[in-house]
Amino acid sequence: MEFLSRLVLDAPAAALSWLGRQGTRAVAALIVIGIVLPSIGALLKPFVTEAVFVLLCIAFLRVDAAAFRSYLGRPAIVLAATAWTSLVIPTLFGASYLAFGLKDQSPDLFLALVLQAIAPPLMAAPAFAALMGLDATLVLCTMVTSTALLPFTAPWFAYAFIGPALTLSPLALGLKLFAILAGSALVGFAVRRIAGLAAIERQKERIDGLNILVLFVFIAAIMESVAARFLATPMITIGLAALAFVVFFAVLCLTTLLFASAGRERALTLGFMASQRNVGLMLAATGGALPDLTWLYFAFCYFPIYLSPLLLQPLARRIIARAQTTPTPPRGPTT
Repeated sequence: MEFLSRLVLDAPAAALSWLGRQGTRAVAALIVIGIVLPSIGALLKPFVTEAVFVLLCIAFLRVDAAAFRSYLGRPAIVLAATAWTSLVIPTLFGASYLAFGLKDQSPDLFLALVLQAIAPPLMAAPAFAALMGLDATLVLCTMVTSTALLPFTAPWFAYAFIGPALTLSPLALGLKLFAILAGSALVGFAVRRIAGLAAIERQKERIDGLNILVLFVFIAAIMESVAARFLATPMITIGLAALAFVVFFAVLCLTTLLFASAGRERALTLGFMASQRNVGLMLAATGGALPDLTWLYFAFCYFPIYLSPLLLQPLARRIIARAQTTPTPPRGPTT
């Protein structure tokens, strides 16, 4: 009897640990499953908001407070990066889309692109940056400050660019974003305080496994229509996928060039961070009440995001290696 009870309790924990060890392989598998089995996505689609909330809770649970405080003493680069990703990118890209007449030509695509520009960096961006050997602390700090600003910036940009095309009023959007972010932060930090850092670190693999399970709800929901839309309109679907990659690399390159004076490694770090837009949070804030084309474009946004560590890691390694071998200029004599 004791053996059976231990088996019942230990088997799920072992499964979560195994799943957590799969990392990016598991995420790639989730995307394939979501595309191949759209019926699962249709079943899980109503739970997107709840899934994003749980993912945010897990992200806040694992925020490295000590690393965050280390940048508070020298906040200039964080403030500049926050202003760029939270204010300049939405303004620049939103105005560009208007200038190209996209709002009249394809309102649903315009809505998707503007919401993508408004979105803050992905909560998983620090983990991806660490995987590539980049400064995860800088990414973490900018991600937290940008996300904290979102309930205030999103309503303004939604009103300025989208207007009545958004079923949710700008004020309601801001309030819902605040509720999601504040609620998930409260839950995450409360669990962190009750459980303790040591316990969280011991359960790292199981938490990773839980994160992947919840992520499946989100991925399956946004991938639900990809296969059907590809079969019905292959050229449009391929065009949307290509556009998602173009926008991703446009943000990456612009940000990297803008911050080049801060050093190549730091510039690439900020470019990587800014390109990881958390469109899932915008889906959650709108309750998923978005046109089908918007959902489809958001699905393709996650392809460059999840592929970026693999695509950019060789470049990151070269830049880091060059920075480590470059001699530091000698300082002048001290008095």
